[in-house]
Amino acid sequence: MADVLAAPQQLKTDSALRTLTGISIAHWVSHFHIFVLPMLFPFLKEQLGVGYIELGFALTVFALVSGLTQAPIGYLADHIGARKILLIGLCLGGFALIGLGAHLSYPALITSAIALGLANSVYHPANYAILSAHMDEARMGRAFSVHTFAGFLGGAVAPAIMAALVAAIGGLGALMVAGAVGPLVALVLVVMGIPDAGAAKDRPEAERTQASVITPAIMVLTVFFTLLSLSSAGINSFGLVALMSGYGVSFSSANIALTAFLGASAVGVLAGGYLADRTHRHSQVAAACFAVNAAIVLVIALVNLPSAILTAAMGLAGFLGGVITPSRDMLVRDAAPPGAAGRAFGIVSTGFNFGGIASPLLFGWIMDHNLPHWVFGASAAFMVLTVLLALVTDRKPQGSEAAATT
Repeated sequence: MADVLAAPQQLKTDSALRTLTGISIAHWVSHFHIFVLPMLFPFLKEQLGVGYIELGFALTVFALVSGLTQAPIGYLADHIGARKILLIGLCLGGFALIGLGAHLSYPALITSAIALGLANSVYHPANYAILSAHMDEARMGRAFSVHTFAGFLGGAVAPAIMAALVAAIGGLGALMVAGAVGPLVALVLVVMGIPDAGAAKDRPEAERTQASVITPAIMVLTVFFTLLSLSSAGINSFGLVALMSGYGVSFSSANIALTAFLGASAVGVLAGGYLADRTHRHSQVAAACFAVNAAIVLVIALVNLPSAILTAAMGLAGFLGGVITPSRDMLVRDAAPPGAAGRAFGIVSTGFNFGGIASPLLFGWIMDHNLPHWVFGASAAFMVLTVLLALVTDRKPQGSEAAATT
């Protein structure tokens, strides 16, 4: 991480390192909290006496609330300050889980899901606004990649952490301890002195009266984020059962292949940060990587590969999917007007929520109709559409970049 933040002045380097570390920890919490409820489904089903449909409805509520509030939260981050919004989000998500653990009931579960969805809508607009304002311009892509990797890590370790907590202190205790992480990290960020971004009242009048952030480029990027979500969600959620039911792959081999896909994605994110800092053609990077990715996934859809080759293909596909992530974020930053990073990231991040709402229905329908090869076929089709949209967004970095980092 130190290489990401190398800068001529030691004071500036230390400040950037502190900022990136704090914001990355917050992103870790956001992904960790996303997985807390799903990891406790067996416990919640038994305690509440409900079915998986009722539990799944809580996740749908979470996704809907998060999707509907991302853009308004981005507006608030730009106008009252991203740091304040981030601290509120950490505390809100934490207290939602603590409250559920203290008073467990199905209405409390839905209320907790609503609060968690609202808290989740905070992280992308607030985090990216702060990083855009305070990271070294020459290393912005690597800063974005470290931030994204921290989020991936939070989701990756959540199952093990929750399993250990349930075994040690039970389901209710696990909810409260997992929730307590949010306020504790908020306190850590205050002690670290994480800088602010946004706060329109502190900016020149010219920036406060800027044109609307809802531009054609931002709208195209929102669709781009939706297609990105759809292109990977099917493999993430249904890849295991698709491989087992349609390809004659054993559970262990399918699990290894999916693990290769997910693990290589995280590695690809870090590699993509270096690539994003070495080019201004971020859309071409995204298009090239996803074009190759689409070809690989299409081969998986059409051919029953031997286990070793399947694992290698899944790993390469995951790596390429991770590589484009920092370039994806740089595209949004380049498209954002001065002082509007929070709103821009808030709007385009709703694309992830749209994809999260639609993908379980689409890929569930595919599996219900016994078409497992189409889990990969549909993913490849979405990747092709993603490539086309990435080329549409191709543009030189705007002069607003410099303003966004001052």
